[in-house]
Amino acid sequence: MEDAVAEPVGPVGELLAAVRIGFVEAVPELLAGLDRAQRRECLAALRELRKKLRDDWSQSGTEARGALLVAGAGCHPGPAGAATWLGGSDFGGRDWARHPVLHQVVEAQPREWQVEVATRLAERPVRSWGWSMHPLAEAVVRRTGCAVPVAEPFVRGWFEGLSREHGPRPPLVERLRADALAPALLPRLLELADVGWQLTQQLSPRRGDVWTEAIAELAAAGTVDRAELVERCLARLLRGGKPADQRAFLELLRALDPTPEEYAARVRDVLALLDGLSVLAGHAQEVLVRLDEAGLIEPEVLVEASAVVLFRTEKKLVRAQLGWLEKAARRAPERSGPVVLAAAEAFGHPDTGVQERALNVVARHLAAAGPAVLPGLREAAELLNPAHHARAGELFGASVGGEGDEPDTGWDELPPPPAPPRPLGEPIGSAAELAEELSALLAAREPEVLAFERVLDGLVRQAHEDRAALVEALAPVRATHPWRGTGHWGECTPREISYVVAALAGETPPRRLWDFLSGAGRSPLRGARTSVHGAVLAVRLEEAAWQVTAHRPPYLLATPTDATGAIEAAALVDRLAGYETAGVTPGRADLCAALLRVAPSAEPEVLAAAGALGSPAGRWLAHWLRTGGLPGQPSERVLFAPGRGGKRSRVYPDRWWEDVQRLAVAQPGIGAGPEGPAGERLAGEFRKLLDPTEPSVSRARAADDWVWRPIPHWAAMLPHHREELAARWLDHFAMGADRDERGAGRFLPLLAESGGPAGLALHLAVGYGLGARHTEDRTGAVDALLVLAGRGQLDGGLLGRELGELVTRGTVKPTRLAAALGQAAGTGAYGTVWSVLRAAVPGLLGAADPSARGLGDLLALATDCARRSRARGPLAEVTAAAGWGGSGRVAKEARALRDVLAD
Repeated sequence: MEDAVAEPVGPVGELLAAVRIGFVEAVPELLAGLDRAQRRECLAALRELRKKLRDDWSQSGTEARGALLVAGAGCHPGPAGAATWLGGSDFGGRDWARHPVLHQVVEAQPREWQVEVATRLAERPVRSWGWSMHPLAEAVVRRTGCAVPVAEPFVRGWFEGLSREHGPRPPLVERLRADALAPALLPRLLELADVGWQLTQQLSPRRGDVWTEAIAELAAAGTVDRAELVERCLARLLRGGKPADQRAFLELLRALDPTPEEYAARVRDVLALLDGLSVLAGHAQEVLVRLDEAGLIEPEVLVEASAVVLFRTEKKLVRAQLGWLEKAARRAPERSGPVVLAAAEAFGHPDTGVQERALNVVARHLAAAGPAVLPGLREAAELLNPAHHARAGELFGASVGGEGDEPDTGWDELPPPPAPPRPLGEPIGSAAELAEELSALLAAREPEVLAFERVLDGLVRQAHEDRAALVEALAPVRATHPWRGTGHWGECTPREISYVVAALAGETPPRRLWDFLSGAGRSPLRGARTSVHGAVLAVRLEEAAWQVTAHRPPYLLATPTDATGAIEAAALVDRLAGYETAGVTPGRADLCAALLRVAPSAEPEVLAAAGALGSPAGRWLAHWLRTGGLPGQPSERVLFAPGRGGKRSRVYPDRWWEDVQRLAVAQPGIGAGPEGPAGERLAGEFRKLLDPTEPSVSRARAADDWVWRPIPHWAAMLPHHREELAARWLDHFAMGADRDERGAGRFLPLLAESGGPAGLALHLAVGYGLGARHTEDRTGAVDALLVLAGRGQLDGGLLGRELGELVTRGTVKPTRLAAALGQAAGTGAYGTVWSVLRAAVPGLLGAADPSARGLGDLLALATDCARRSRARGPLAEVTAAAGWGGSGRVAKEARALRDVLAD
């Protein structure tokens, strides 16, 4: 038996005993009684005790760690070791850095030791949970008067400490004026990231109690170097960063209020800001205008600034730049030449109103500029909208945009057909290849439809061939991506394929699998928040998990043949024929999913081969193909305008969902579904995909819809019924427009690429998407619009009429619609966009407010598209609006559109 390790005795033993019980107040006195050798002996014991206390987060353990921290700081003879000890992450749990006993122990050390420890602690980053030794380091710096550390962690700790002080206190500016560290640290403050919200946070209503004001007041008083602050502030703005930080440092720059001479000395930096955030560009533009008017910058700066600003999309900035050019030419006519050439940069601006304004500037100063500028102006005029070609030709003495007055035929539209859906490819051929694809699938942020279906089919195929080899090949994947067990309460996603892998490896008992498949137990993949789409995915995975452990079929029937989820009819017939040859009975969920995915076919060879099948599943497939399968459901347009009395919105507490008035659709549902020849019915999970739908508050905001997270696999469940899917998701597309929600628009291209009729529901969904709040959702709607147009399935009149109604009701804002349709027209689809706008304009103008924001942009876009597509034929509403008179934008654009349509 080994001898027991003797416990230290004497002063060392007393110190260790005090540390173990957490008697931190006794540590300084006990340390004072130890010599250098005893402290070294104690340090070894303290390290062993530290290992034992790492996982003890009880109250007694926390107190013991505090005493341990203090004792270790006093026992370390070298500052490097002491700083490492004090910065240990396991001493968290309490703010020991402010404890007076720790400060007492550190203060008892030599001054050089203290300074070195503080310097090292000042460089250690703050822990993610906010614990740091900054208060100790700052106390040492203030007490010893040593050089102030300027490392980022020290600056941030000082800054946040002043920002978070509570209780009665002087204003921030007075605290900073009395702080000896402020002159050294304030300039470094401008180098910190993610401090914008604190810089502009009002600590109290008193003057000088916000960082931007306080810094500016100290700079004005000479407490800190004002020139250095201006220099660093400009450098920080040029470096870029998050918009919140950029705005905060701009506010600080404005508070510092540089003089015109200071700005003139840094004019290159100011010019660079013109290419930054919109608010930065606006400030830089204002500064440059003042400098130009004061004669403090060279005239060439105006040309350089115009080259940057006139390519920006913000109309306010562009108009201000053209105004600056106008003033410069009036003030000094000898500058007219550079001014008109600079204004011509706006000829390529996407907004026709901006083009017209630029053309007006050029026209007013063309005579003073002289004939030398005409070649450059003629070249730039080729970028003008055709509506301005005639006037530009008169001004510049040469035809613009083509020969003479021949109509513009350069924009004849012939949209290319979309690329065919990506095919599935050959089945996975080996267990090793399957393991590789499964690993990639589980690591993907959003697994693709084809990737998931290939792997699911591959699991069934490889289990049929050699289950033991497959389990061995999948072992590393199971270790990295284990199935987490039952108790699944959220949505079922493709990542739940790990459940099939767990069943294959025997980690889930087959008895439990059979229980839930037979209705005797609870499903491990479906919970209270599982959607109807998630339930379909879950039942397929649950059935596959049983299949790979039981009769192991050779392959799955429902594996699609392309990326939309569709299955070619001939392929499904061949698969069922293979089942009959092997004597395998299809799984019910697998067969139902395959029937919903099979493409309609009237080919005699396919129907004959299906008719030759003898199994019940084969006869059902033959009947399904002969009768056209699942019938399409017509969409009926209804108005969703319920009364008050329901729940308040969780997002908009002051509004009621019942106040929302939307265009919606209703569909009757398929009931029990089409019967097979022997009375077969689709399983309940699949029938629920096509339950009746009608607009209602309960449907619009059911409990599950608050976690509505659609995935591409949902569209792939019904690849030939996009109209039905659009009807059931319509509320979410609408909320992208009238509730500013994000994300639904990315599914519009999937619906457009799917099969089946493109009816009212799909066109209405695209209309809501075109008016969505977020740019990415509008882009999805534009993509869907172009796909439908390329396939010849877009009903421009239907979409236009619905858009006119949506704008009239206020659901879709004209500005958003103009941006989306302008994006579509920018691809060259002028005829497509005009087909939509021609039907929308009467509705837009019929109940139009002439001052409605964005209406003029829509009419300008309609004029451009009508001209480029050579549309003719008057519209009564346009003619009436053209006669409103005045110089309003809507009347002006209506007159332009009237003239184009009248040729």
